[in-house]
This record gives sequence, structure tokens and C-alpha cells, in this order.
Amino acid sequence: MENIKINKLEIENVKRVKAVKIEPTPAGLTVVGGKNNQGKTSVLDSIAWALGGEKHRPSQPQREGSVLPPTLKVQLSNGLIVERKGKNSDLKVTDPNGRKGGQQLLNEFVEQLAIDLPKFMESTGKEKAQTLLKIIGVGDQLVKIEIEEHELYNQRRTIGQIADQKQKYADEQVFYQEAPKELVSPSELIKQQQDILARNGDNQRKREKVEQIKWTVTSLQSEVAALEKQLQIKKASLDQSLNDLNIAQMDALDLQDESTAELEASIANIDEINRKVRANLDKEKAEEDAKNYKDQYDSLTAQINQLRNAKFELLNKADMPLPELSVENGELIYKGYKWDNMSGSDQLKVATAIVRKLNPKCGFVLLDKLEQMDLDTMNEFGHWLEQEGLQAIATRVSTGDECSIIIEDGYVQGKPAIINPEFEQQFEKKEWKVGSF
Repeated sequence: MENIKINKLEIENVKRVKAVKIEPTPAGLTVVGGKNNQGKTSVLDSIAWALGGEKHRPSQPQREGSVLPPTLKVQLSNGLIVERKGKNSDLKVTDPNGRKGGQQLLNEFVEQLAIDLPKFMESTGKEKAQTLLKIIGVGDQLVKIEIEEHELYNQRRTIGQIADQKQKYADEQVFYQEAPKELVSPSELIKQQQDILARNGDNQRKREKVEQIKWTVTSLQSEVAALEKQLQIKKASLDQSLNDLNIAQMDALDLQDESTAELEASIANIDEINRKVRANLDKEKAEEDAKNYKDQYDSLTAQINQLRNAKFELLNKADMPLPELSVENGELIYKGYKWDNMSGSDQLKVATAIVRKLNPKCGFVLLDKLEQMDLDTMNEFGHWLEQEGLQAIATRVSTGDECSIIIEDGYVQGKPAIINPEFEQQFEKKEWKVGSF
């Protein structure tokens, strides 16, 4: 694809310019220097007007004090000759074959931001990012991902706040280690008490039986002494009673009564016990709620990370104007820095590369007020332009050696370049070129 550049530029009577001829370097930086109010910016305004259309016409295009109307002539690398002359400064575009065209033909390769770079430089970070995303063709996809990411982020933030509240509530709850796991039932305790009392009553009846048998034995022994005659009969009865006594004693030997004191205390303290059980259950429920919200938070975090990875992959595969140029959170990022933290040279690189990407046919860009850049930075930017095969025409408040030409009182210093044919004979007819930085 042809990279169209400016080969020659002739300006007369535009704003502060009296008469200027320039042949910019095809690739690299052409610096138009001079002191303030000498006509440097008028050169850039003239190019913008010549190539960009009526919307770039200065409010007062004709030089103050001039009786002649403005005259502009731009020769482009594709052979087109662009002229504005006459009372109304009408546009005339002529191709190498003599065919004529108009602004529509220029619009095919003249990128508006190339002749109005401050519009891009002064736009917001998000506007710059949107411009880049639009030209690399991933804007709609990225917007969709970022909307979903934003929704998940807000959802996660809400879940996180709830999880923190739940955990704080759980941490504030009292826990009783000695309390049972479940609420205590009074009827169950009373039943247990009644069962124990019933068993104790049975034990008591067995003890009473022992006493009764003892009394029987004593009575029989007395009767044996008194009734020797009935000894044989009573002896058998005695033997039987002794045997019964032995069995009853053996049966009652290991019996121990169970205490109901603990149950009685539990029944008496059942409300307190159940209060502790409820407190423990509340704490466990609060901790479970906190864990559930923490799990939801972690799940949303994983989804957000997936979307961020998708964004990274989308931008990583995109055809960026520059290596290391990307978009993060709606902001341009170059070499890891946002726009306001980039060096002046990097800002110009990014802006110029994006402008070129907007319209690859446009091989030039106009830059004003380059005095804000130190010589090393300007030199670095100039070398980058050369490597990229791009042409930049810039102004700088300076009369130093870094300037390709110097404008003084509306002329190129040392030689006023008159365009009108009737004045051309006053000057040498040989071709001349300005140097490049």
C-alpha cells in the first residue's frame, strides 16, 4: 500500500507567512524553527487547510497587510498537485495525467488526525483507547467483556462485603464447649429420672425381701429350739430358707442405686443449657453463611480472572500499531505506562502510530510546539520516524541547528521564496532542499 507524503510545499500570504517553500524530508522529522510570531504555526495551518478541507480554513486566512489573496500549493508523493488560490481560495486537485478532482479524492488518504494531532493528544485516556480499539477491530468484543467483568466485579464486591459481615457476626458469637450439640428435652430428662427411680424402687423391694427372709430364719430358729419334736420337719424348712437367703443375698450383693442428682440439676438448668446450645447453633450457622459467601466470592474472582485472560488474549492477538502497546481498564498502556506517565517521545510515537493505523495511506503527520521536547528526545523520535518510513513536519521555537529551516518575518531565513511567477525571476532558479533532523 502506497504511503503518501508531502514532496513540496509552497505558501504565500497565509496568516503570518509571506512566502515560503519547503521540501520536507521523505522519512523522518522536518523541523520548522524560528522565534515566536514569525509564521511557523502558519505553515502547519496552511498544510491542514490545503489538504484537510474547508473546516481547517483559518478564520482570517489572508496575511494582514497583503493585497494578494492566499496561495497554497502542495505536491504529493503520489503525483497529485493540490492548490488553493484566487479570491475565494478555491481547491484544485490535479493528478499526473492532468485530470482534476476535489476534496473527496484527498479524503481517501489524508487522515484528519494527521493534520490535527493535538485533537488526539488532548483527548481523554478513554477516548484514545477507544480510537485504538476501533482501528484494530476489537472494540465491540472488548466492551462486551469489560461490561461482563464490571458486573461480576460489582457482584463480587457485594458478596465480599456480606461475607465479611457474616464472618464478623460469627466471630462475635459466644460458644460453649461444654454444651451438648442439640437442644435438651425436659420430658426426656424426666423419663430418664422416672426410669432410674423405678429401678431404685425394685432394688429396695429386693432389699426388703432379704430382711423378710432374715426374719423368717430367726423365727424358725426359735421354733426349732422350742419344738425339738418338730425338728425334722422344721429343719427341712430351715434348709430351704437358708438356701433362699443365700440366693437373695447373692442377687442383692452387687446392686447399686443410681444418682438422679445430675438429671435433677439438668432439669433445673435446662433453660440455661438450651440457651448455650442455641448460641452454639447460631455461631455454627453464621460461620457456615460466611463460608458460603466466601466460596461465592472466590468463584466470582475465578470468573473475573477468566475474563481478564480473555481480554489479554484478545488484545495480544490484535494487530497493534506498536509493540508493547495495549489497553487496560479502558486506558492506553505503552511499555507498562499510562498516557500521563509516558515520555514525550513515547506519547508522540503512540499518537503517530495510531494515526497511521487509522489510514495507512497517510504517510505524514503535523506536529506543533516541539520546543516542549528536549533535543535527545526529539532526536530519538526522529530516528523512529525514519525507521518507520514516516514523515513529520513540526514547529519549534528555536533557531538552533536542530531546525531544518527557520522562518523569520514570514520568510525562510536567508531567502524569501516568492511563488508568484512574476516575482520568481528575482531569485535563483536552481532547485533547493532543506535539511532534515
